[in-house]
Amino acid sequence: MEKRRGWVVGRIAGAPVLLKPSALLMVGVLTLLFVPTVRTVSPELGSQTLLGAFVVVVMLMVSVFLHELAHAFAARAHGMVVQELALTLWGGHTAYTDTRSTPRSSAVIAVVGPLTNVVLAALAWFAYQAHTGSSAVAMLLYVTAYANAAVAIFNLLPGLPLDGGQVTESVVWAVTGSRLSGTVAAAWTGRVLAVALVAAAIAVPTLGGYRVELLVVVWAAIIGSFMWTSATAALTQSRRRAKIDALDPRLLARPAVAVSADVTVERAREIALAVGAEAAQVQLVLVAGPQPEAGVAAGQPVGLVDHDALAAVPDDAARTAPVWTVSVALPTVAVVDAALSGADLFTAVLHAAPHAPVCILVHDGDVVGALHATDVARSI
Repeated sequence: MEKRRGWVVGRIAGAPVLLKPSALLMVGVLTLLFVPTVRTVSPELGSQTLLGAFVVVVMLMVSVFLHELAHAFAARAHGMVVQELALTLWGGHTAYTDTRSTPRSSAVIAVVGPLTNVVLAALAWFAYQAHTGSSAVAMLLYVTAYANAAVAIFNLLPGLPLDGGQVTESVVWAVTGSRLSGTVAAAWTGRVLAVALVAAAIAVPTLGGYRVELLVVVWAAIIGSFMWTSATAALTQSRRRAKIDALDPRLLARPAVAVSADVTVERAREIALAVGAEAAQVQLVLVAGPQPEAGVAAGQPVGLVDHDALAAVPDDAARTAPVWTVSVALPTVAVVDAALSGADLFTAVLHAAPHAPVCILVHDGDVVGALHATDVARSI
C-alpha cells in the first residue's frame, strides 16, 4: 500500500487505479444498508441474504469504476493528463490536469460518467426483464438497474462536487466567459443541495407519517458535509486559478540589469545605482561575453550577483575585484521569456523554484526584469 494513498490495483489510461482503505468502509456500510432490500426482493436467500447484499455492492463498485473510467478516457481524449483513478468512501474520483479545459471539454468530461450509469441501468433493466432463471440473478439485475439509475440522477444534480455541478460551472463559464463565475454558481448550488439532502432525510419520512431513520439521517449528514466542504474547496481552488491566470510579469517583476562577468565590483555598484531604484532592489545579472563557453550564447544570463556579498567587498578591493567573484550560477531553467503570463508563467516559475529563487525575464535576448518566486506565491 502506498503511504496515505491506497492500494494500487492496476493502471489504466496511463494512471494508477487506487483502492483506498475508506472504500472498504463504504462496502461494509452499503452491504448492511442493502440487506433489507435484498431480503425483500429475494426472500428465498435466507441466511445468504448478507452475501447477496455484498455481491450487489461489489457490482455497484464495478459500476462506480466504469463511471470513473469514462471520466478518465474522456479527459485523455481532450488532451488532459490523467493522474489517478480512485475508489473511495464517497464512491470514486478521477484526478487529471485541467490546464487545457474549455467549457465544452469540462462539460463532456463531467457528463460521460453519469451517462455510463444510465447505460448500465438500461442494460441491467432489459436483462432483468428478459431473465427467466434464478431469482438471485434477477435480484442482482433489478438492484443494479435501480442503483445505477439513482447514481446517475444524483450525480447530475447541478451542484459541485457532483458531475452536474461541473456541467453547471461549464454552462455559466461559457455564458459569462469567466470560469470563476461558473464555479461560484455551481459551488453555492452544491452547498444548497448539501443542506437540502439532510433536510430531506428528516422531512420526507416525517411528512409521510413514517419514522425518521437515524442511520439515514447520519449518512445524509456525512454526505452533505462532504458536499459542502468539497464545494468550498472547489471555490477556493478556482479563485486561486483565477489569480494564476491573471499573473502579469510587468506587475510582478523587479528591476534587473545585465552586467558582463569581467566588470569590477565597483562598476557593478555604479550600474545598480544608475537604474534609479534602491541598489538592494536591483538584480544584477551576469551575462556571457562575446567569447562564451561552448553551448552558451553571447549575452545569455549565466549568473546572479549576491547583494550581500557585493556590499561586503571593501572599497579598495572593489576597484579591481571582478563581479563574478560575488555571484552564483544561474540555471537555464530560471531564464524565462518575458512574454509569458498566466498559467504558463506560473508553470515556468514553479519549475525554476527548486533550482533558483529568482527567474530572469528576457525579451529578444535582453534582460528586462527579475521575478522572485516569493512574489509570485504572495500574489496568489
